[in-house]
Amino acid sequence: MIVMSIAGVDPSGGAGIFADLKTFQAIGVYGTGIVTALTSQNPYEFFSTQPVSPEYIEEQIDSVMDAYEVEFIKTGMLYSPEIIKLVAEKVKEYDLKAVVDPVMVATSGGNLTKEDIADAFNKYLLPKSILTTPNVSEAEKLSGININNKEEAIKATELIDCNCFITGGHLDGINVINVNNEITVKKQDLIETENLHGSGCNLSSAITAYLAKENSLMDSCFKAMDYVYNGIKNGNYGTLIAKI
Repeated sequence: MIVMSIAGVDPSGGAGIFADLKTFQAIGVYGTGIVTALTSQNPYEFFSTQPVSPEYIEEQIDSVMDAYEVEFIKTGMLYSPEIIKLVAEKVKEYDLKAVVDPVMVATSGGNLTKEDIADAFNKYLLPKSILTTPNVSEAEKLSGININNKEEAIKATELIDCNCFITGGHLDGINVINVNNEITVKKQDLIETENLHGSGCNLSSAITAYLAKENSLMDSCFKAMDYVYNGIKNGNYGTLIAKI
């Protein structure tokens, strides 16, 4: 089972492609990684981004697809509308099933992308994807509405043109999942911790890995929630050896 991450590089290893590859390995699938940007950051501070050209991103994707049979991918930081459009084209070309983490801002607060990124996600990539996993802030940008409670989160999932999993870290632990227009609300206890760097990356990569292991989309979401919850609780993303 071979999966792909299309994302940025976090040199601290807690987020981005390095985190995705560790999660893929922990869950028991082989991960490939397409680099969209280099960043200088750590769990506490973001410094800068150096994007990779769309042409070189395309060459990376084609080189992997030339050698491996990949069905499920996840995307993280895509940086620009041009890169989002390219990835959408590749999803269509290779008939990939994409889980989109619509990364816009680092956990440490740095702006990871250009402006108009939400419009590009909505126009190009989300309609071709099987799931998107925004946090509340990202879901607000994608849906165009403010989200302050469960009802507004549900409404946002209905406005986003893709199956949608709004994570509950900024909504009192309330996770809202809309798959095929069926709403599931699952509340998790919030954990008092600073170990949140890369939690969104780990969630989307875990969903991708569980999908590759022939779980349904909903089951993959639930299993990934447990994986990330235990990672936050124990501070050991990527070292959890999944027994599922």
